[in-house]
Amino acid sequence: MRSKSLALIAASTGLALAMTACGANTSTGGTDTSGTNTSSASGGGEKVGVILPETKSSARWEGFDKPLLEAALKAEGLDADIQNAQGDVQKFSTLADGMINAGVKVLIIATPNSEVGASVAKKAQSQGIAVIDYDRLNLGGTSDYYVSFDNEKVGELQGQGLVDGLAALAPGKKPAEVIEIEGAPTDNNATLFYNGQQKVLKPKYDSGDLKLVQSQPIPDWDNQQGGVTFEQILTGNGQKVDGVVAANDGLAGAIITVLKKYGLNGKVPVTGQDATPEGLQAVMRGDQFMTVFKPIAEEAQAAAKLAGALAKGDTAAADALATGSVEDSKAGRTVKSVLLEAQMITKDKVKTVVDAGFVKAGEICGGDLAAVCTELGIK
Repeated sequence: MRSKSLALIAASTGLALAMTACGANTSTGGTDTSGTNTSSASGGGEKVGVILPETKSSARWEGFDKPLLEAALKAEGLDADIQNAQGDVQKFSTLADGMINAGVKVLIIATPNSEVGASVAKKAQSQGIAVIDYDRLNLGGTSDYYVSFDNEKVGELQGQGLVDGLAALAPGKKPAEVIEIEGAPTDNNATLFYNGQQKVLKPKYDSGDLKLVQSQPIPDWDNQQGGVTFEQILTGNGQKVDGVVAANDGLAGAIITVLKKYGLNGKVPVTGQDATPEGLQAVMRGDQFMTVFKPIAEEAQAAAKLAGALAKGDTAAADALATGSVEDSKAGRTVKSVLLEAQMITKDKVKTVVDAGFVKAGEICGGDLAAVCTELGIK
């Protein structure tokens, strides 16, 4: 649940930050000689380092998180250095070393995997630098705080979305055959999404309402590999499938490409996550049944507020924001957390995402979708 203080934060700064997100499908800032996008949000105050994980699996990191974090940290009067490791764990460590040596007061990290995250956190904390795990919890780590969404709940929304989609597109079929294409096994979020999905789906597998054909995690959230893997499972099952769990919109897009090849798109509910423009378009076309909208502006605001308090050494203020907690089973500890709420987006709810300023109507309403947008009241 969100704290009252976080609600006030969102109310006071949400509009400006949401507007920053509008249409943000490209990154801001310069490019270093290695090709990594960088930016600096100078508020003239204490230095804060931010390292994002990659750009391959989702457009969100550079298109949304980066500009939103930049704006939120600047609003807190902080001098932020925001960089992206491009999925390279060695580069992640190198970027962290540079920020530590530059004297950052706080390090905000969204890591490619828990091992590098835990290592970086330990090194930073040995230098008196507070560490915030952003979006992804580093299992076995020591980070001071964690800011993310309730990721098991995200998985529950995906599981329920699949059930709802099967009821709409394959009513009465028992058992309905399901393929699950999950996220990276090294990403704790992917595990939480899966756990949440199973809260909804396992009882239906057990009862015989649904039949699990195969569940397969995809290393590095690689969309291309996800499509290849899905096609192998589909053809191995005689080209039969009634529903597909896809852990995010990128994987869903790859799966839909395969379904089109076999004339199954629009006939098989596919889940997703992130409410990307491409995902929303697929939902409006009927090729994807649902996605999950996670208001990244709120996530960025919460991380910036925590960073602002920690940069001043005010742990009491930070604790007042981090009213939730998650269990790190690997480290055997409870991590103080800010856990935000997500929302299921089906075709009739796409307008919600546009109204929130997360995407512009012009990004999703062109060509064949113009009439659909008019029908949905999206302008």
